[in-house]
Amino acid sequence: MKIMLTNYFKIFIRNLKKNPAYMLINILGLSVGMTASILIFLFVQHELSYDKYHEKSDRIYRLSRSFFSQNGEVNLHLGHLAPPFGPLLKSDFQQDVEEVVRVMNTNLILKNEDNIFEENRFYFTDPEIFNVFSWKVLDGNPETALSFPDGLIISESMARKYFGNADPIGKSLELKAGPVSTNMQVRAVMQDIPDNSHFKADFLATMELVTDFYGGYEQMMKNFGSNNFGTYLLLREGADIASIEARIPDFLNRHIQVGEDGTMPSTWTALHPWRITDIHLHSNLDSELEPNSSIEYVYIYTAIAIFILLIACVNFMNLATARSAKRALEVGLRKVLGAEKELLVGQFMSETILMTMMAAVLALVLAWLALPVFGNFTGKELSLNLLHHPEYLLGLLILVIVVGMIAGSYPSLFLSGFQPVKVLKGTYKIGSIHEKLRSALVVGQFAISIILIVAVLVVINQLNFMKNKELGFDKERVIVLPAYQELVDNYENLSQRYLQHPGIESLALASRVPSGRLLDAMETRAEVNGSLTPMDIRLADIHVSHSFMETFGIEMAAGRDFDYQLASDSTQAFLLNESAIRAIGWASPEEALGKALHYGPRRGYIVGVVKDFHFESLHQPISPMVFMIPDTRFNLIAIRLKQGLEEDAIAYLKEEWIALKPDFPFNYFTIEDRFEQQYKAEEKVGTVFGFFAGLAILISVLGLFGLSAYATEQRTKEIGVRKVMGASIGNIVLLLGKDFLKLVLIGFLIAVPIAWYVMDSWLEGFAYSISISWLVFIIAGFIAAFIAALTVSSQSIRAAMVNPVDAFKVV
Repeated sequence: MKIMLTNYFKIFIRNLKKNPAYMLINILGLSVGMTASILIFLFVQHELSYDKYHEKSDRIYRLSRSFFSQNGEVNLHLGHLAPPFGPLLKSDFQQDVEEVVRVMNTNLILKNEDNIFEENRFYFTDPEIFNVFSWKVLDGNPETALSFPDGLIISESMARKYFGNADPIGKSLELKAGPVSTNMQVRAVMQDIPDNSHFKADFLATMELVTDFYGGYEQMMKNFGSNNFGTYLLLREGADIASIEARIPDFLNRHIQVGEDGTMPSTWTALHPWRITDIHLHSNLDSELEPNSSIEYVYIYTAIAIFILLIACVNFMNLATARSAKRALEVGLRKVLGAEKELLVGQFMSETILMTMMAAVLALVLAWLALPVFGNFTGKELSLNLLHHPEYLLGLLILVIVVGMIAGSYPSLFLSGFQPVKVLKGTYKIGSIHEKLRSALVVGQFAISIILIVAVLVVINQLNFMKNKELGFDKERVIVLPAYQELVDNYENLSQRYLQHPGIESLALASRVPSGRLLDAMETRAEVNGSLTPMDIRLADIHVSHSFMETFGIEMAAGRDFDYQLASDSTQAFLLNESAIRAIGWASPEEALGKALHYGPRRGYIVGVVKDFHFESLHQPISPMVFMIPDTRFNLIAIRLKQGLEEDAIAYLKEEWIALKPDFPFNYFTIEDRFEQQYKAEEKVGTVFGFFAGLAILISVLGLFGLSAYATEQRTKEIGVRKVMGASIGNIVLLLGKDFLKLVLIGFLIAVPIAWYVMDSWLEGFAYSISISWLVFIIAGFIAAFIAALTVSSQSIRAAMVNPVDAFKVV
């Protein structure tokens, strides 16, 4: 065996020296394909690993809450629950549930001496959280840290941020939330939460502060409407989650008040368990602790990796079989000397495995070089450290074996099948079936490349559509700041002062602003056919000040805007959008004017109807909306700036902010930027498609280059004869290139229906999307054909330029 393997190795080295260009093309093609696959598989492995590091991950579940319309359809699904559910679940299901913890995320201001920061990874939670999650505590006692009224646990990075190298235990941080200010004492430091977690906390604070905010424990336990708490169950060993889920309707009916008409709570709301390891890739609800990814993208990236590997393997097969005549004599002699077919298959497979191993080493180097850029692009902490992850070596070994077997199987069987008599007589010819198979492989290569090009073009067109679509309001030059209590209390005076600045056109208070989610809604009754009728719709509410429509440039469809001069507008007036009019059942906006509307506790009438506009991203359809002027719930202030004076206005607002709230950072966002951020996932998909489509084309070009070079070499004498007979360079180029372009055309015809189906399915995820134009397919086909023609013609022109006399000298 050792002698045989040594012989195989010597033959491989001899062929490497004899045909370096052929070997280089094969190794480069395989290495590029393997590099892409390694990067993608690292990303996919990271995506699939979310929350699996928790020791009890198989028993941890998060609950979500859905709300139904009267016909049973889900009209809102939240990843958060109301505060009473956690304690009640622990009490009612104690035989099955070992522990329940809640987390509530909020943005807060933290101050330490001269350091003032706004933190968005601040969580209030129950003391038992470390009984559920496997986060490592570096210092302090996690079992008691959150049992104190001022208890605070901070991450390692936050300890360095606020206290440098000093010991943070026992030190204080001043917490500011609106008008409330309190000192929190650091009682433990935890290791930074791993990147592969569906939410990452930098601060964990005692839930007692939240209980006080709700007016005490009793009031908090009565509030089933404030769905702001991520709620997690730790099941007991052997507990059945399906059994718990089956009992949840009775649980809801026991604890939530029955409706005035006798409606049971389980008919309009439900709770759903999610295994913690499923959240990141399967949960994209109307509210989440942090944005999640999607299992669809894992499938897409995995498919791309497999396709690119297949293209690289196809290259190898084509080049190996195309150059079969070069090794036919060798095979014939070996068979005459007694070599069995199995021995020859082993030899050729060994050569393939050796080339694959060389390609794998090069791929590791390329992947290591590309990993920082790829990791930064994906926003993931990816690692190729083989010492820390020895399982990667096993994965690489499997990759080498699989690629080697796929790439070498057909060439090995093909080469070992030569008939020695015909080979030695010089009468052996490659059968048409093998030529057809090689052509089919080239067709498959270009079909995959064209599909990826179409995907890139469709994603780019959809992104441009979303970014440039008319939203129904003016999103430009609008900045948004948090509306702290002092600003709301003195809004009239402050707004007059701000409007005196030449760079400020208008401003308005609001509970939510366009680019956010519409998560607030209450029971609705509307005057239809002369009587107040309960509405089986979800009417999302936005609390606004009088100038909201003016600030955002929202047009009226009928009626009037809110009027400063009418005191009743602040207590009774409603504005609806056109979608709400249609949902309620009025024939037109004009018909709705003056109609009575009862919304939650407010009783009033409709004074105006605004034209439909996109409050949320284009992933969601336009929802029915109601606008009203409240006494509370103003969270934000939107300010429209005058064109050309934006920088002056922002500088002025910053000065005003510092003068009024010196302890609060001046942080704002723009409506335009917020909308663009909602399409980051699609932008990444487009970039990934573009990058890997480029790699697929590069690998295909390498293979096509090798095939065309070999085809040209085989027809050298024919080309010489044709030149003597008067053929021009153009005729020669056309002769050699047309066969390859035919294959590209066939690949195009195969790719079109597949690409259309895949991308049309992807576009269904948007409420508003483009129609796929035939121009996209024509452009993709032209790109593939142009690249193929360029590759083939480079070899054809070179062959056509050879002197016919030299061509006849070729043996």
